[in-house]
Amino acid sequence: MSKNILPLIWSRVCGMGVDVLTRIIINRPREAVANFAAAPSNAPRWYVNIKSVEWKTPPPVALGSKVAFVAHFLGRRMAYTYEVIEFVPSQRMVMATAEGPFPMETSYTWQSVGEEQTEMTLRNRGNPSGFSKLFSPLMVPAMRRANRKDLARLKLLMEQGR
Repeated sequence: MSKNILPLIWSRVCGMGVDVLTRIIINRPREAVANFAAAPSNAPRWYVNIKSVEWKTPPPVALGSKVAFVAHFLGRRMAYTYEVIEFVPSQRMVMATAEGPFPMETSYTWQSVGEEQTEMTLRNRGNPSGFSKLFSPLMVPAMRRANRKDLARLKLLMEQGR
């Protein structure tokens, strides 16, 4: 079975339009990776598609924080505000938005897999509506590619100590 079809089946079973989970091992301690990745101001440095970030509540990130992002994905400009709905420092962060045609939840988890290694997961899931719903089968592989690039960029930044 094709690797690209499994997420489509999973999203149908779960009742979600898209559900993409991506993992990477980063050769840095968990706290260093989590502190960098959980800081929304760092997002444009490692997310290829995120162009700008604007805090709507005062930093640093905490439960209830709100942050506006501008991104470009599949040739479209997307502006949305995430709210942090779950935050356990150095372990888990979940952000959600109900705005626009593609309500989305993004979650990060961090686990130590050695003294100096961290497994980070990035999960995006949501239920597109309206015109975006027609393209949800195409979004899964595109999101997976984007997430892999983003995590690879994060790994490079973290391992080069930037």
